[in-house]
Amino acid sequence: MNYLEISGVIIGLIYLWLEYRASAWLWLAGIIMPAIYIFVYYDAGLYADLWISVYYILASIYGAVCWLRENTQKSTDNRGCSENLKYHNDNKDNSKGKGIIIMRRKVWLPMGVIAICLTLLIGYILSRFTDSNVPWADGFTTALSVVAMWMLAQKYLQQWIVWIIADVACAILYFYKDLWFTGGLYLLYSVIAVLGYRKWHKLAGEQI
Repeated sequence: MNYLEISGVIIGLIYLWLEYRASAWLWLAGIIMPAIYIFVYYDAGLYADLWISVYYILASIYGAVCWLRENTQKSTDNRGCSENLKYHNDNKDNSKGKGIIIMRRKVWLPMGVIAICLTLLIGYILSRFTDSNVPWADGFTTALSVVAMWMLAQKYLQQWIVWIIADVACAILYFYKDLWFTGGLYLLYSVIAVLGYRKWHKLAGEQI
């Protein structure tokens, strides 16, 4: 599985670069990378991460539709993916950060509740019905990834904060499971997430 893991890492690096630039092309990489990791996670016994890879593929399709729809609209009243849009400039290209949203504080509570509930649910299922030896850690990283991926599709600036936490936790988990290339990739993810937050914050300011 090393060749698949290395391939996934390479696609992951491309994904990182595209996400940092807020480029819509990130969603293509977001489909290819989890498709590869389905096999890697199955071999490693990381069953929640396997299913989160399936979720990533579906979420990437959804995210691509959201971003492309926003890019073709001339009004902020799309009643869909961008109805909470705060900063919008029709003269800016989507790859330059069009439509980045500063998430309101009231959204944090439901996101936190969802993450906790998903962690408990996934952890219980893995501990009860699989041979996973890291059910709760796997559940925690999966829950954060689900929330962060949805936030990314909505172009919330604060998705980077959730990714930082998830990436560090994932790196620790993958090192424990001897997935050294993937663990290293997720450590890099956490560093890029910090830079990405600063980049998107600047882009959001330019949209005002």
